[in-house]
Amino acid sequence: MDFDFSDEQKMLRESVRKMMEKEATPDYLRRLDREQAYPYDLYKTWVEMGLISMAFPEEYGGLGGSVIDVAIIAEELAYRSFDLFTAFGSTLFCGLNILKKGTEEQKRHWIPKTLSGEVRFSVSMSEPDAGSDIGAMRTHARRDGDHWVINGQKLWATGAGARDNVINLYVKTDTQAPYRKGMSLFLVPNDTPGIELRKLEMLGRRSTGTYEVFLTDVRVPDEALVGGENHGWDVVLAGLQVERLTSTAGYIGGMQSILDLAVDYAKERKQFGRPIGSNQAIAHMLADMQTELEASRLMMWRAAWMLNSGKDALKEISMAKLFASEAYARHANMGMQILGAYGYNMEYDMQRHFRDSRSATIGAGTSQMQRNLIAGLMGLKVTG
Repeated sequence: MDFDFSDEQKMLRESVRKMMEKEATPDYLRRLDREQAYPYDLYKTWVEMGLISMAFPEEYGGLGGSVIDVAIIAEELAYRSFDLFTAFGSTLFCGLNILKKGTEEQKRHWIPKTLSGEVRFSVSMSEPDAGSDIGAMRTHARRDGDHWVINGQKLWATGAGARDNVINLYVKTDTQAPYRKGMSLFLVPNDTPGIELRKLEMLGRRSTGTYEVFLTDVRVPDEALVGGENHGWDVVLAGLQVERLTSTAGYIGGMQSILDLAVDYAKERKQFGRPIGSNQAIAHMLADMQTELEASRLMMWRAAWMLNSGKDALKEISMAKLFASEAYARHANMGMQILGAYGYNMEYDMQRHFRDSRSATIGAGTSQMQRNLIAGLMGLKVTG
């Protein structure tokens, strides 16, 4: 296992870092958070740099990069803001699902539009009574000639209200079958008649936005169905490992930012005539944060190496996701403690990290679901 990066990957990291330092300034990030505004101009820069194109093969206009390259990008974007990373990640994950499960016609239609920034993607799976329990899904589609008619309600749909967004909508197409056999994926532009979006007031991740989606007799053509009727679960599984790995890289970027802010403050802030970082209580907190960060990073890169080598890395990715997401939330809490009232002040960035990090143990599979999955992969039968 080689943990060294190629010269091209080192250049990639440096170029993304410099771009984000220039474009995603603290003032810019605070404005987006305050105004709950989508980062359209920054997204355009990502497209122009080829960051969206990195994971897609050259035959569809992509750059043919690896999962390692994508994890590098995720870590650098999330270093400035995990919220901004979600705007990148949702389009990436959905586009890769089309690449893996779409027809050739769908690939030729959607992937170039994705890489050019003409369209964005978001996922709508959760419902008021169906979060981790996908089997409780009630939103359904019925066939009507060469179209489908969709009715229902979705919740916690990140980025669904962005301009030019196409919702990747998971619905029941066979209400009598188990969810693994009766669910389908449809691509539904968010301005389709019958769709109503309501932006939700959330504690964090306020820029990309979280929405409630109401669907009333929404008609979509047959070609909007991805992966075949009743095969939506196969589409979910196709992108699961890349999604969780890349999200984990994002957590690590956020953790590094938190640690850097806390260390800088501990070196500069003086109490009783000396920097607070010279106090053992603070120094040990920072040492623990550094250690957990590096452990998270090593777990993530090992899982990325396995996935990039064509191995099944579900257990390793799930463990890395679990460990890093909980460390991310814990580090943000410690960062707030170290900065004291400054961390609590809206003019400083620590409070934003604190708010954004709290979703990490919920999104992309809760910590409880990760533990169940890991235990199952260990051969244990979890019933409670």
